[in-house]
Amino acid sequence: MAITDKALDGRVALVTGGSRGIGRAICVALARRGAKVIINYAAREDAARETAELVNAAGGTAALSAFDVASGDAVTEAVKAIGKDHGGLDILVNNAGVAINGLLMRYKDDQWARTLQVNLAGAFHCARAAASLLLRAKERGRIVNITSVVGESGNAGQVAYAASKAGMIGLTQSLAKELASRGVTANAVSPGFIDTDMTAEHLPEAARAKLLEQIPLARIGLADDVAHAVAFLAGPEAAYITGQVLRVNGGLLM
Repeated sequence: MAITDKALDGRVALVTGGSRGIGRAICVALARRGAKVIINYAAREDAARETAELVNAAGGTAALSAFDVASGDAVTEAVKAIGKDHGGLDILVNNAGVAINGLLMRYKDDQWARTLQVNLAGAFHCARAAASLLLRAKERGRIVNITSVVGESGNAGQVAYAASKAGMIGLTQSLAKELASRGVTANAVSPGFIDTDMTAEHLPEAARAKLLEQIPLARIGLADDVAHAVAFLAGPEAAYITGQVLRVNGGLLM
């Protein structure tokens, strides 16, 4: 199969948490390959519209879809509408996530519940709602889940976040086995420390400098580094890759 710069032309992609950071970069990367990108957001419509402008400028077609991935009912309704309005769904990128950090002995039940509800249950809700559309897409069907290096290594002060991201890996591998008979693939991308608003908030300058000493490539990752990996897994080049975790971490975890 010949691969072109527009390898995703005619394909419809839903990116959750697509208004900012890694999600925005993923939306633009998919758009560069010709995809129609549905940008999901929960609250920041202004940021989502900024992403839509970037998607259109990159050669894709943008649409917005506001829903909270933590609500199964909201996800079901939104995905059904996407399938109807856009003629189907080929690519699902589960990127929406929250990081509520804190040490175990001080961590509250509502913090634990919210983290798992958005990060892990959110990915489950979206995969379940999108499954029939993706199966209809057959060999074009793709699920890419955004997990994290801490989902594989753990991290002090991130018990809930690490648990949710580890759970996404198990979810990915189970989806891969369930959907493979129709040619639909499911993979995860596991970023290391990426330069986003979220990491800036939780990574003071001293900690950032110490972290750099542990990364063989000696730099913090960029959102585009993750987006390129997602665009590859979403495309025809990755048709024989499923159930895998692609690490984008500069060598932090090998």
